[in-house]
Amino acid sequence: MKEAVYIGRNPSSQPDLQQLLHEVALGDQEAFAAVYDAVAGSVLGVVQAVLRDRAQSEEVAQEVLVEVWRTAPRYRPERGTAVNWILTLAHRRAVDRVRSVEAAAVRDTKAALLDRTPEYDQVTEQVETRLEQEQVRRCLRTLTELQQQSVTLAYYRGLTYRQVAEALALPLGTVKTRLRDGLIRLRDCLGVTA
Repeated sequence: MKEAVYIGRNPSSQPDLQQLLHEVALGDQEAFAAVYDAVAGSVLGVVQAVLRDRAQSEEVAQEVLVEVWRTAPRYRPERGTAVNWILTLAHRRAVDRVRSVEAAAVRDTKAALLDRTPEYDQVTEQVETRLEQEQVRRCLRTLTELQQQSVTLAYYRGLTYRQVAEALALPLGTVKTRLRDGLIRLRDCLGVTA
């Protein structure tokens, strides 16, 4: 009969993790130390295979081993071996870390974009302003010459009614009438409701 050849440690020299987890569930610190010694390298290996960053892998491996201490009562031998349960915890925690880092990167990117985005769309604002200016120019061209002169002097140059009357050498009442009539026509042309 041939002797079995083992690569690595002889399985009979491995601690009984199932029994140790049962003891850890009861709060046995020495049993936890034995579990830690038995699985810490494997946990770190699984985590590092997912994260590929040594520092984060060490941090996550420590979190996993603390989780083993806290959740040992949840281990069910009928669902799988103790080492598989621990390594599943490690893999899940590593994947959670990757997702967390990716989500943080997405949040940071969105925040950076929001910081650079103006509060309003400048291009749209400029286009709307130009369209409004062109519409006003078009509507001004529909006024009589006297109305157009009166409105231009009063609203574009900021002259008072009296100053407009003096500039055009017209009676004040005529200027007021022409301004009122011109503004009514502008209002109607621009489609402004009173």
